[in-house]
This record gives sequence, C-alpha cells and structure tokens, in this order.
Amino acid sequence: MNLRESRPPRARFVSPFAKPPVEPVEPEVYAVDDRVSHDKWGLGTVVRLDGTRALIVNFGAETRRIEVPSPKICRL
Repeated sequence: MNLRESRPPRARFVSPFAKPPVEPVEPEVYAVDDRVSHDKWGLGTVVRLDGTRALIVNFGAETRRIEVPSPKICRL
C-alpha cells in the first residue's frame, strides 16, 4: 500500500493578505478640447487624438504625447 494513496489531499494555503481580483475598468474616452490633469505636467487640453492609443496634450508651455490608458492622466 502506498502512503500517498491512504492520506487525503492537504488543504491549500490561502494568504489572508492576498489581494482580491481586480474588476476590469472601462477605459476613459477622450475627445479634442477635453481638459485633463496629469500628475507631472498639471492641467492641459487635448489638442489631437493619435489613434486610440495616444493623446497630444497642450500643457501651456509645452505639448506632450501621452500613451493611454495611463494611471497618471485623468479627464476633468
């Protein structure tokens, strides 16, 4: 008789600190002339959409291309 066959399977350890599954978040939809806020560059205005993957944003002193979705930018 094999020892493994006689024992029931052990319970799996589940950490109490494990993060719950993240629910999918719908991506924000941007349009030209939307006001946005960026963590590094501050307030700006969307000047142009570069496809569905990037925005061209005017922050006053400079214009930047920002990949979306990005956790650093949000629409106001």
